[in-house]
Amino acid sequence: MIVDKIKKREPTAKRKGPNIDIPVGKWIKCDECKEIIYRDTLRANLSICPNCGHYFRMHINKRLELIIDEGTYKRFDLDIETTNPLDIEEYPKKLKTLREKTGIQEAVACGTGKINGEEVVICIMDSGFLMGSMGVVVGEKITYSIEQAIERKLPLIIFTVSGGARMQEGIISLMQMAKTTAALTKLDEAGLLYISVLTDPTYGGVTASFASLGDIILSEPKAMIGFAGQRVIEQTIGESLPEGFQTAEFLLEHGFIDKIVERKDLKNTLSTLIKYHKN
Repeated sequence: MIVDKIKKREPTAKRKGPNIDIPVGKWIKCDECKEIIYRDTLRANLSICPNCGHYFRMHINKRLELIIDEGTYKRFDLDIETTNPLDIEEYPKKLKTLREKTGIQEAVACGTGKINGEEVVICIMDSGFLMGSMGVVVGEKITYSIEQAIERKLPLIIFTVSGGARMQEGIISLMQMAKTTAALTKLDEAGLLYISVLTDPTYGGVTASFASLGDIILSEPKAMIGFAGQRVIEQTIGESLPEGFQTAEFLLEHGFIDKIVERKDLKNTLSTLIKYHKN
């Protein structure tokens, strides 16, 4: 029989090769071009994809390294505990997990520092902490920073990245819009400079309050900026909207922001604007 003539194959021996140890977390995929990038390469390129130029979001500490002169940053000593006004059972657990994961206490860090020798009050938001949402602590820290800028007669710079008001804190989070806006009115009356730097994404109550009130409003390239998402707006007004109408480039063209600045130029641009205002 034909079956009898078919020789039984010997089991293939397992190939032995060198044990290659690939470290976990050393690579990241670009959302734009889908290329795999070595994390150290990405960091060296200011968290910008070397293949397509896509801007990755920056951790607070990395942003401080980029903008503030080395050794000059002094964080405001604010011991404010995040509350749970709606008694959401999972909220405190989520906050604890995020603090361990990100190494930061809340969605914003505030303090003083120098930018090319120019002293400023600076606030930097972080998308890694509940998408940079604005709750009571974020609102209070921003307000305190504004008050410190007035007291010390220093320019104020805020880097925004946010999904909006923090829903876990209900209406109390929405009250932060009015509080920060009132504080900025006092800053304006004192004749002090406020520069708002919008990064991807800046949405919701943050856009509707302090993010849009800068004397000068800058943005990183291709940042998404708006109040609500495109689909929500279209469903509300019953009309189609232009493609890309919430990009920094579209907003610059229509006068909402003053300038789009590449990440590598942000520090020098900020210090130049501060010097112009002083003079």
